[in-house]
Amino acid sequence: MATTTGPRLEDIQEARARLEGVARTTPVYGTETLSERTGRELLLKAENLQRTGSFKIRGAVNKIATLSGKERRAGVVAASAGNHGQAVAWAAREAGVKATVYMPQDAPMAKVEPTKTYGARAELVGATFEDALTAAFEHGERTGATFVHPYEDEQVIAGQGTIGLELAEQVPQAETVVIPVGGGGLASGIALALRAVKPELRIVGVQAGLQGPTIADGIAVKHVGEHTGGILDSVLDDLISVSDDEICQAIVLLLERSKLVVEGAGAVAVAALLSDKAGGEGPAVAILSGGNIDPTVLISVMRHGLTSAGRYLVVRSRLHDRPGELIKLLSLVARERANVVSVDHHREGMDVPVYESEVELTLAMRDEHHCAVLLETLRSLGYQVERLR
Repeated sequence: MATTTGPRLEDIQEARARLEGVARTTPVYGTETLSERTGRELLLKAENLQRTGSFKIRGAVNKIATLSGKERRAGVVAASAGNHGQAVAWAAREAGVKATVYMPQDAPMAKVEPTKTYGARAELVGATFEDALTAAFEHGERTGATFVHPYEDEQVIAGQGTIGLELAEQVPQAETVVIPVGGGGLASGIALALRAVKPELRIVGVQAGLQGPTIADGIAVKHVGEHTGGILDSVLDDLISVSDDEICQAIVLLLERSKLVVEGAGAVAVAALLSDKAGGEGPAVAILSGGNIDPTVLISVMRHGLTSAGRYLVVRSRLHDRPGELIKLLSLVARERANVVSVDHHREGMDVPVYESEVELTLAMRDEHHCAVLLETLRSLGYQVERLR
């Protein structure tokens, strides 16, 4: 049976003392743009600016700091979708402890390479986090290394809970706190701390919808842990999920308007507030849990998010295949103040009449209204226009 107990307030306070001068007290930023969009004061706890780029350093440092001399000599092993591995690698290096980290084969290189740079041995195994977890357990049994679980560990949970103590001091006006949930260690720690010092708060956990692969790879576990699940059942007011589209839009807004780079898992709390799923009233705090997004993924996310917001428009049309028709169309587009990103003009291999050619335009737009105006203008002038994205 899952237990509902977890670290006590005293344990979290002791963890905070161990982290003094090691983990950063990350800032909380206000955001006028996101506050206007959500209709409430929205504040951002920027754990993406933490050492190693995520909150994970807190739990890893606290866990390794409590190891015995014998355990330190045997080393540590971890399984990670990326952020936990970096944190364990960094914390082990600082403590002079040997570390091995198992990750899924498709873990982002933005998370794999730093793990190696921090001095750990990185092993890529299997397709999922669960595969890496199994391999790490086997390594620990084989070598005697201490397994540092990413969430099912009291010392790790206590380390993550130090964020809750910081929030209580930094944002006394908060009425709702929204926290990403993967395995549940972060949400368990923060919620236990806040329930101890500010029991009246509304605390909401946010998962990524796991119909398939998700942009929120940092919380892409099949289910919360047995221990953390029991804790969350007792401390959360609600547990909700957001879609990849909602996460992408949150990443774009955070980058464009708040100048903060976050990974998919780091954006789910903002996505929940922007989609009005978090509930509650009054000032809300979103935990930006990490910023370790692969640059190639960030490019794809930005394109997808901008397209969803009407900032990019992709259309297909047909033209009479004679001189001047393409420049005529592009002149009309320019007159409507759309900026051409790319033009694909096809004559051969297309199922179009012999006297026509097909053209596909990618256009930079102001917003969805601007898209609608341009499409209506082109159609009113006789162009058959198909919107592709």
